[in-house]
Amino acid sequence: MKKAVVAWGRFWAVVGCMGLAWVACAVARALEPIPQAFAQEVALHREQGHGVPQGDIQLIDQEGRSLRAFSDGHWFSWTGDAWRAEPQLDPAQPDAFRLPGQEGRVVTVAVPWKEVRQVLRSGDRRWVVSASTLVELSGRDEPRGVALPPGLRVNHAAARGDGELWIAGSTGLWRRAGAAWERVPVLDGMGRDWTTTNTLGVAFDSSGRPWVACRAGVARGEPGGWRCFEGRDGLPWNDFTGVARGPGETMWFATRLGVIRWDGRDFQYRQGPRWLPSDDVRQVCVDGEGGAWMATGGGVGRITWRKMTLAEKAEHYEREIERYVARTPHGYVAEAPLKRAGDRSSADPQDSDNDGLWTAMYGAGECFAYGATGSPDALRRARKAFEALRFLQTVTQGGKPSPDPGYVARTIRPVEWPDPNVGRIEGDRAAQKHDALWKAYEPRWPRSADGKWFWKGDTSSDELDGHYFFYALYHDLCAKDEGERARVRKVVKDLTDHLVSHGFALVDVDGKPTRWGVYGPGQLNANPQWWVERGLNSLSMLSYLAVAAHVTGEARYWDVAMELVRKHGYAQNLMFPKVHQGPGSGNQSDDEMAFMCFYNLVRHGRDAAVVNQARYSFFQYWANDAPEMNPFFHFAHAAVNDGQSISSVWVSFPVSPWAGWLEDSRATLQGFPLDRLNWPHRNSHRLDLVFLGQVHAKDLYQPQRERRGHRVGGKVLPVENRHFGHWNTDPWDLDYGGNGDELAAGTVFLLPYYMGLYHGFVAKP
Repeated sequence: MKKAVVAWGRFWAVVGCMGLAWVACAVARALEPIPQAFAQEVALHREQGHGVPQGDIQLIDQEGRSLRAFSDGHWFSWTGDAWRAEPQLDPAQPDAFRLPGQEGRVVTVAVPWKEVRQVLRSGDRRWVVSASTLVELSGRDEPRGVALPPGLRVNHAAARGDGELWIAGSTGLWRRAGAAWERVPVLDGMGRDWTTTNTLGVAFDSSGRPWVACRAGVARGEPGGWRCFEGRDGLPWNDFTGVARGPGETMWFATRLGVIRWDGRDFQYRQGPRWLPSDDVRQVCVDGEGGAWMATGGGVGRITWRKMTLAEKAEHYEREIERYVARTPHGYVAEAPLKRAGDRSSADPQDSDNDGLWTAMYGAGECFAYGATGSPDALRRARKAFEALRFLQTVTQGGKPSPDPGYVARTIRPVEWPDPNVGRIEGDRAAQKHDALWKAYEPRWPRSADGKWFWKGDTSSDELDGHYFFYALYHDLCAKDEGERARVRKVVKDLTDHLVSHGFALVDVDGKPTRWGVYGPGQLNANPQWWVERGLNSLSMLSYLAVAAHVTGEARYWDVAMELVRKHGYAQNLMFPKVHQGPGSGNQSDDEMAFMCFYNLVRHGRDAAVVNQARYSFFQYWANDAPEMNPFFHFAHAAVNDGQSISSVWVSFPVSPWAGWLEDSRATLQGFPLDRLNWPHRNSHRLDLVFLGQVHAKDLYQPQRERRGHRVGGKVLPVENRHFGHWNTDPWDLDYGGNGDELAAGTVFLLPYYMGLYHGFVAKP
C-alpha cells in the first residue's frame, strides 16, 4: 500500500508540472457520528485511599457488597468513602489468620497470616489459600484442610459455581473433581502444552469458561479446546499474579508490572501512577458495578467507569484550563508546572516558547465550539484568545528596540519576574555548535513600550501557522460585526504585509529573519541549508496568503501566492512537505503545522489546480500519519477531503480517508484520561509491540532514538498508555517520563472534539 501511495505521489507531481487543471469530484458518504455518551475510565486510588495503609496490601476479599483489604495482619473494610480498621479481625498470633465468619463470628484458621494469598469463595463455601496450604470453611465455618497434589506450590486458585476447585501452581494446572486431583493440559493450536510447569493464574468467566495465565500467555477454555493469546494477539504482558472475573466477557489479569483487562475483544494495559498506586499488583477483585479493586505493593487501587458525555468531558478540561493553566490577564494557554506534585492547587504557569501556537490552537477549538453550539462561553473564550494573540503583535511595537510592524512575539512575561536576558547569550552561542543557523543576539527579550512586559523574539514558523489557523476561524465563526471583523483584518494584514515586504521572512529586531521564519524562494529553492523546509514552508506561505486574501478580501494576496506558484514552484514544493521514511518517521511538530496549513489552503485557496494539488498532498500526508490515531489530524483531513476525488483526463483518484479513521478518533477522544498530570508510563517491555528500526529515523535534526514502536496491529499505543501536552509529541515513543508535577492543558482533546462537532463527525450534545 505504501509503495502505491508513493507511486501516485510521483504521478501527480508530474501531472502538476504539466499544469493540468484538476477538479474535485464529491462522492457523498453517510457517516454515523461519534456518539456523545460513553463510559469514562477513571482511577480513584488517590481520592479513595483514606484510612488504609499506603504500603503493601496483601489481599482483597469481597463478600456480596462488603469489601475488605488485608495489610500487615490487619483488616480494613470499605465504607463507601473511606477505609475503616477492623481490630477484632487482627491476628491473635503470627501463625493464625482471622476473617469474618457467619452470624458475626470471627474465624481463626491455622495458617500463618503472612502466607495467605487468597480468600476464595463459591456460594457459601470459602477457602483460605497459601502457597502450601488449602483450608476449606464450610458448614459453621469449621476449617478443614484439603490435601494438595504432591510437590505442588499454589500460585492462584479458582472455584466454579459448583465448588470444583482449580489450582494454578508450580507443577501446572490442576482440577479437583470429587476427592481426586487431575492435571489439566492447556494445548495451543500447535499441540504445545502451555502449563507443564509454573502456571500463574486461573479464573472462570461469567459463562463458566476457564481462563489460565502463564508465562506463555493467556488461554481460554472453549468447547473444542483452548484459545490461546500471546503478544502477537495483543497480550501486553505475562508476569501474572492472578486472574479475576468481571461482568459479561470481561476478565482482569494482575501482574507484577501493572494490570490487564480483556473486554471481550481486546486487551487493555494499565500501568504507572496515573492508574495504580503501585505496579506490583497482587490481586484484583471486581465489584458489582464492574469496577476493579487492586491489592498492590503501594496501597489499594481502584479503576472504574463513569457515565459521561464528550461535552461534559470538554467542560471538565475547560474548567481546569481557566482555573489552573491560563496565564497572565490575557489568558495564554500552554501547561502549568506545579509547586507540589499531584496538587493542582499549586499550579504556577510559566511562559512557553510556543505560547502563541498553543493559545491559537486552544482558541481555534473555541471558534469551532461557538460555530457548532452558539455557546456564549465559547465565544467569550475565543475572543479572549484573539486578544491574547493580537497582543503578541502589538506588544512588539514602540519599544527600544522594536521590529517592523506586523511582527509577532513568541510570548510575554511580566517585568516583575527575573530578567530572562541574563545569561541568555551564552546559551545561544552554545546552541550554534549543533545548529549553524541558530541566532545569538541581544536582547532576545526586549521590553514593551509601556515597560510592563518582556516579550520574546526569534518567533518560529510554528507560531505563525497557529496564528493564521486561528484568525481564519475567528473571522468566519466568531466576529459578530464589521468592527470586530476589521480588527481581525488589521492583524492579518499587518502580519502578511510584514512577511511579503521582507522577502517572505519574519524579520526580528536585529534586521534579520528569525531562525525558522524563512519562506522566500531564494532560500527554500536555492540554499542547501533550507531544502528540508522547502515543502512545509512553501505550504505555509501559500496558506498564509490564502487566509489573508480570504479575511481581508484583497485579491492581491492571492496574486502574490500565484506568483510563487508560477515562478518558483511552490505548488510543486508542497506536494512533498515531509521528508520521511514511512510511518513513525519525521517530526510531529511539522505534522501539526502541516495539518493546520493544509486545512486553510484547501478551504481558502482560489486556484483549482493549486487547491487540488494540496488535496492530494494532504491525503498523502494523512496516510503516513493515520496509524497515530490522532483525531485532530483525522478531522482536519476529513473535513476537506472526505468524499472527494482528484480527477484528470486519465484517472480519478479518491482522497477520502480510508476506513477506521472515525473509530480511531472515537477511541482517542473517549480514552483521554481526565487526569492531565504528567505521570510516567512504561511500555517498552510489552509483548504486543513491534519496534521501529533504524530506517525509521526520527527526523533530520536528531539521531534515531531507541525504544520506539507500535502495537502489533500497526497503530501507536492508546492515549491511556501515554502522556503528552500537545499533538507535537512523538506518539511512537514507548516510555514517558514525569512525576505529576505539571498539569497539561486539555487542548489536545478540545480542539479535535469541537472541530469534529462543527464538521458533523461528533454528535451534537
